[in-house]
Amino acid sequence: MADMRPTEEPTVKDPQGQVSDAVKGNWVDHFAPAFSRPYLRLSRADRPIGTWLLLLPCWMGLLLAMLSTGTASLHDLWIAVGCALGAFLMRGAGCTWNDITDRKIDAQVERTRSRPIPSGQVSAKQAAVWMGLQALISLGILLTFNTAAILLGVLSLVPVAIYPFAKRFTWWPQVFLGIAFNWGALLAWTAHTGALQPPALVLYAAGIAWTLFYDTIYAHQDTEDDALIGVKSTARLFAEKTPQWLQFFLIATVALMGLATIMAGLSASPAALIVALLGPLCMGWHMQWQLRKLDTSDPHLCMMLFRSNRDTGLLAVGFFAIALFL
Repeated sequence: MADMRPTEEPTVKDPQGQVSDAVKGNWVDHFAPAFSRPYLRLSRADRPIGTWLLLLPCWMGLLLAMLSTGTASLHDLWIAVGCALGAFLMRGAGCTWNDITDRKIDAQVERTRSRPIPSGQVSAKQAAVWMGLQALISLGILLTFNTAAILLGVLSLVPVAIYPFAKRFTWWPQVFLGIAFNWGALLAWTAHTGALQPPALVLYAAGIAWTLFYDTIYAHQDTEDDALIGVKSTARLFAEKTPQWLQFFLIATVALMGLATIMAGLSASPAALIVALLGPLCMGWHMQWQLRKLDTSDPHLCMMLFRSNRDTGLLAVGFFAIALFL
């Protein structure tokens, strides 16, 4: 494995501190106070797709739980809002932790060397304080849920802590990302029902398959740099066989989410179940569209397709929500 230490101290390349893969025209770089920008960049607030990908499994779990019990309350509205706030904060804390652990690697990868720590905008100690603050606020939100959900929330810190190191010891770090990013499906289901039940576990497995799909596309942006410094990923592992593997993950996502929907909707009306099943079907259609468009040698296209997974997940959420009214 190549030496992961940067050959020299990193320097700021952009006087504005903008990150190379940030969304153009994002609010952080244009409207946030200057002192806050490095910290918001650590949290990826200039790249909201990660928050969406962390939030959508939460909403899927909550909506299927409501379909399962046939009940809804104002507390469910708070669960939805609390998950949104928690997704923003915990995604921020997780990304900050990732940047702390990967600061030497990031300094050697073209796409990531402009991030706040390797570019010198903040120190690792400052980033650690920022991470703790985000996690503390998230804990305050978590404590408004039931005891089982609180325990699940605390347990979620284990895969979050492990994920940044996964690419050092396995070719499948995307599995660890999926375990962490889809935990909200378990938590939100439990926050509504008070117990972790089989449909939530099947939905969780579907989410992991979905993560393997979209994060393999994402990882194809960095395959050359990753090979030089010895970082592992499914993109490097699959190489030219990536389309076949992505097709497998697509089928697994749709099949498992469809099964979770049927299990959750057994007591719902036939119309509600049919509409709910349109969620995973349309999600699969959108994933198939991505697969048709994919060119793994085009990093800009890979990023565009990766970001389109917000819409992929929203399709399922939309149909699950409509089914509640039938």
